[in-house]
Amino acid sequence: MGSKLLYYLVILPISRMPYFLLYRVSDFFFLVLYYVVPYRKKLVYKNMMGCFPDASEKRIKRWRRQFYRYFCDLVVESLKNFTISKRSAAKRVQAINVEVINQYAAQGKSVILTGGHYTNWELWAVAAPQHLDHVPVGIYKRLSNAFFDERMRASRGKFGMKLVPTAGIKDEFEKLNTQKSAFIYAIDQSPADPKKSYWTTFLGRETACFYGAEKYAREYNLPVVYGRGQRVSRGHYTIEYILITESPNDLPYGEILERANRLLEDDINAEPQFWLWTHRRWKHRRPENLPLRSKPTT
Repeated sequence: MGSKLLYYLVILPISRMPYFLLYRVSDFFFLVLYYVVPYRKKLVYKNMMGCFPDASEKRIKRWRRQFYRYFCDLVVESLKNFTISKRSAAKRVQAINVEVINQYAAQGKSVILTGGHYTNWELWAVAAPQHLDHVPVGIYKRLSNAFFDERMRASRGKFGMKLVPTAGIKDEFEKLNTQKSAFIYAIDQSPADPKKSYWTTFLGRETACFYGAEKYAREYNLPVVYGRGQRVSRGHYTIEYILITESPNDLPYGEILERANRLLEDDINAEPQFWLWTHRRWKHRRPENLPLRSKPTT
């Protein structure tokens, strides 16, 4: 009952606000989260200092403040997705180089689409089906709250995004002959088991990564594309599609993930405030018997 009350009495009224009012709510959230009830400020500072050790304390604090400004925009924009129209979503996400990915749909091929939690990935998920010729397939972990899990799936999938729980992804790959899909992998999530992770250097730090994007690209010989999100202004974004490889098995082991991570690094280095710094990205240490860029244990 509490979840439904929160949704219908708080989330939906905010979601139905026009954007100029929505950003007043964001400004209020910023004051609360940054000054009144600080939300993970120490973690954000620690993460930024670990990634930019040569940056001054003044610069780190400026980036942190900019991050929280944007983070609050991201929160209200994500709430807006519950009621956003198809036309508004398409207007707010401009696709660049979409032919890079759509050419493979014309050839009858599915693709792996990689990216990170950078700028508004939630809005992109709603808008993407309107400019992609593939069926976008989002791989997600079920929420513990059944009501919000259903609401989230309905919101993300209302214009064509297909959401598949982690346990069911193998079955989706078996449908390649009947459905041309863009399998979406976020490369900056933190795996639960460091022993079953691919380890690389990311933003100057040893970092664990899920291996699924490279694993399935090689297993099914699928082209791999990176989605580069950039913020143009409040509520407006671009997504640029960049080819990583169309021949995954011609590359050395780990090279697909390395290229994807380097592209995400470039984005973060250019504008750090748009990445999700509240995430506990470096909570694990690399096992001593697992070298960098080596195959995860099974």
